[in-house]
Amino acid sequence: MIASPDDGYPFTAPVGQFKPNAYGLYDMHGNVYQWCEDWYGRDYYVNSPKQDPKGPPRGIARILRGGSFDNYPRRVRAARRGSHPPGYRTFSIGLRVRLRLD
Repeated sequence: MIASPDDGYPFTAPVGQFKPNAYGLYDMHGNVYQWCEDWYGRDYYVNSPKQDPKGPPRGIARILRGGSFDNYPRRVRAARRGSHPPGYRTFSIGLRVRLRLD
């Protein structure tokens, strides 16, 4: 289900306001773009491993995934990929913290 642009939140929604996805994860799409550890490589995916590609070993820009609240619905998906230098900042970019409970 895609959230309507009239979901009651004019900007980012508070954490956990919508149902989790099929994997039990909340807030994966449409809140803010998420920084990834991977470096951007224009042609990297042409010859990359098919499972869990990590990106090139170095670069000048990091990958962003997921889209944000100010995107069109067709752009708000995990496969959406953008890039910016690591120091770039704006209201529509954030990060996801992964907790390890072991």
